[in-house]
Amino acid sequence: MSTKGVAYVVGAYEHPTRKATDKSVAQLHAEVAKGALEDAGLTKDDVDGYFCASDAPGHGPLNMVDYMNLRVRHVDATNTGGSSHMIHVAHAAQAIAAGKCSVALITLAGRPRSQGQERGMIPRADNPLQADFQWENPYGITTANIYAMVAMRHMHEFGTTSEQLAWVKVACSHHAQHNPNAMLRDVVTVEDVVNSPMITDPLHRLDCCVISDGGGALVVTSKEVAKSLKRPMVKLIGAGEAPKGQMAGAVDLSYSGAAWSGPRAFEEAGVTHGDIKYASIYDSFTITVVMQIEDLGFCAKGEGGKFVSDGNLIAGVGKFPINTDGGGLCNNHPMNRGGMTKVIEAVRQLRGEAHPAVQIPNCDIALAHGTGGGLGTRHGSATLIFERE
Repeated sequence: MSTKGVAYVVGAYEHPTRKATDKSVAQLHAEVAKGALEDAGLTKDDVDGYFCASDAPGHGPLNMVDYMNLRVRHVDATNTGGSSHMIHVAHAAQAIAAGKCSVALITLAGRPRSQGQERGMIPRADNPLQADFQWENPYGITTANIYAMVAMRHMHEFGTTSEQLAWVKVACSHHAQHNPNAMLRDVVTVEDVVNSPMITDPLHRLDCCVISDGGGALVVTSKEVAKSLKRPMVKLIGAGEAPKGQMAGAVDLSYSGAAWSGPRAFEEAGVTHGDIKYASIYDSFTITVVMQIEDLGFCAKGEGGKFVSDGNLIAGVGKFPINTDGGGLCNNHPMNRGGMTKVIEAVRQLRGEAHPAVQIPNCDIALAHGTGGGLGTRHGSATLIFERE
């Protein structure tokens, strides 16, 4: 079912905190919900659809609907890690098209920094019945080292260098300097990145995202509701989603699920790569950006390292500006689920509400893409394309 032009993002809010020692996860969800609804000009009583992932406490929507005292007729608890909330946008559009709801609230919140996960090197606890717990976790798999494995493979196959990867961090740092809420606001150089401590070969400390508390929320509505509000009209025109696993042993670390979700989004949107004025690309690590740019079709496979070099990703300098809020590498990465913030910054750009130093002129079509899980094991990919009406 095509959802092109059916749903509009009318509210977007990013929590300003990066360390919330005095708040619960449920409270953070409620605070970002309030912020997004106020941004839209709506109240909680207008919400009839609610979407969240496993970052929500307890039984997800059951707990949060109760906590926020919502009266809804549709809920969705799809969980695909960092791409969850991007998939929620597409699922909200489908629910709106099917008449299941007309005002969908999507929330994300987490406290990994306050809960001692700020190093990103602690093996995650999983269900003992799951295969990854039995056959992978005993070997000490962590988020950082499975991405390092992918980076090493990319370097081996395509000659990608640490210096090329570093340009992704450099671009994000140039943008983060204008974001008062960003965790890392200092501009860095390629030399700074490659000379930072090695975390897991070949990824250095500055190749890795920040780990923060916080969250964000979106309000997605029908066209009728959107037209009644005094907010810029940002409509979803294309969406694609795809999981990628180890394919029964036919493991190929050279590409991500974006190779499948991207073409689906472009086909539905009816636009070309040249139409995209701004892109939010999930940046859990620098290698994540390089691979997704290739897989989304902005350059050929293996040429991502060259594509991101020499400032090409910096707003006002390069031809392909990304993550103008500083991204997960410098700004905010709550609960290992950075997809939410990618949509928020795309909405800011389309509304003309990004910081003046990084606002893209005449930004009328924007792409947001995210992954969730691990590129080296199994992950979900989600691609969204928005247009300012």
